[in-house]
Amino acid sequence: MTRLPVYLRSLLELASDQVSTVSSERLAELSGVNAAKVRKDLSYLGSYGTRGVGYDVGFLVDQVGRELGTTRDWPVVIVGLGNLGRALANYHGFGTRGFRVAALVDADPALVGESIGELTVVSIDQLESVVARGQVAVGIVATTAGSAQDVADRLVSAGVRSILNFAPVVLSVPDGVSLRNVDLSMELQVLTFYQHQAHPQHLGTASA
Repeated sequence: MTRLPVYLRSLLELASDQVSTVSSERLAELSGVNAAKVRKDLSYLGSYGTRGVGYDVGFLVDQVGRELGTTRDWPVVIVGLGNLGRALANYHGFGTRGFRVAALVDADPALVGESIGELTVVSIDQLESVVARGQVAVGIVATTAGSAQDVADRLVSAGVRSILNFAPVVLSVPDGVSLRNVDLSMELQVLTFYQHQAHPQHLGTASA
């Protein structure tokens, strides 16, 4: 269910603010959906809340986390340590979602051996052994478009069954492998499309 990660993010924010209970209306507001959807989605998890009180935040965090598998340890390898890959490697939010960055890999000899956080960048030549040694579950592709498919193929061959692709190219993976593509430039274009539709008079004019 695609809305569960959104609920979990909102619930974790509430928990960090020491909020112990939340109404379906408030959770809907934080998650950008309507309250009826929240109640329906949570009812599938067997959670119905208490009338006049709402839902127990801590209990919901555990419930949603178990459904998403974030209560497990999911080792992650990041391939490509350019600006984006480096930012992902330094992101501390993975741990609270059950993901542990286990390895950093790059093809650039100038980056191999560099320390980023608590990890050292290793050569792409060691990708397969890194996956096997770390029992990597998720591969993050943050390479250039030209090398992304080869990296994905090697990840799959090494046994990785979940790939998150940030490279600006559509990847092909076999059946049984989960692939999510995140094209940041495309997402920006979607945003500007809607902004242009709403305010066409403010956009589309470039200064000379």
